[in-house]
Amino acid sequence: MNKFNFISLLLLLTALLASCSSDKFKIDGNIDNLKAGVVRVIFMGDSGIVDEETIVDNKGHFTFKGSSSVPVIVSVIKQRGEALATLVAINGDHLKIKGDADKPSDIKTSGNRLNKEWQLFRDEHAAFYADPNPSRLDAAIEKYVREHPADMLSTVLLMADYSDYSDYDKIEKMLKGIDVEARPESLTQTFKNDPNARKRNLLPRLMTLTLWKHGGNFDEIKLTGHTSFISFWASPQKDRMSLINKLKTLDAKIHVIDVMAESDTLRWHQTIAADPEGWRHYWAPGGPMEQGIQLLGFTSLPWFAVTDSTGLVTYSGPDITAALKTAQP
Repeated sequence: MNKFNFISLLLLLTALLASCSSDKFKIDGNIDNLKAGVVRVIFMGDSGIVDEETIVDNKGHFTFKGSSSVPVIVSVIKQRGEALATLVAINGDHLKIKGDADKPSDIKTSGNRLNKEWQLFRDEHAAFYADPNPSRLDAAIEKYVREHPADMLSTVLLMADYSDYSDYDKIEKMLKGIDVEARPESLTQTFKNDPNARKRNLLPRLMTLTLWKHGGNFDEIKLTGHTSFISFWASPQKDRMSLINKLKTLDAKIHVIDVMAESDTLRWHQTIAADPEGWRHYWAPGGPMEQGIQLLGFTSLPWFAVTDSTGLVTYSGPDITAALKTAQP
């Protein structure tokens, strides 16, 4: 092969490789104190929710390749649900995550202009992010949105970090104040298509719950692809049959997940032995502080939660009537 043909072939291969790489985005993670195993990467892909596991080596390094033709918010979490990082990705991006798994608030993200700006905002408002009261962070986000209508970071902050969704009209007004080019539908579709889910304090999107299954070991319960109604209770549970009769009114396609959220296993076995229904029974050994469950904001028992087909929590609270109405409006 002469020199000219060789160079032409090399240029062609380079172009092909570049073309292929633009069909994916890549995330490289280097996280100290992240034991070998897997992390989960979750985002809304072009054809639905993506929830994939990727291997972590014994040095805390992992690489993930995904695909999205539009900007999407990507969550990287530990296998049991603890958050590590949140980024914005689109095909062609090479993103990086670096930090310490024991200090998730200090984990840094980079890789494109938007993520660098988001990281800068987090750094500048670190005290607000660490404050259990979200009001100062919400005020800072509102100020940023007002002052930067042409910046996509305004949309990202409002969708990912803002907490007070009790006033739907207020959120909608802030979104409309952002330039159209800076608020792609891929970042706002959940809010636009599901206003009832946003009329609440910010609730999570749960892809799975890991609970102890009656008659077996820990079970990873997938919450996507269907509506789930989760009932948490403590023993002795008053009016157990009344609860069961109400749950019977749910559409058969809605998955009922019955969870005893305290440590008394004897009471658990005694109570569910009298249940006439065949839905799945689980036990949360850590009570309301079980990983994943803790995100639902328990303040009392019983407690009810409803998730839609994407895992978005549409209700979380003590009112069973409201929960039933949310599950099948």
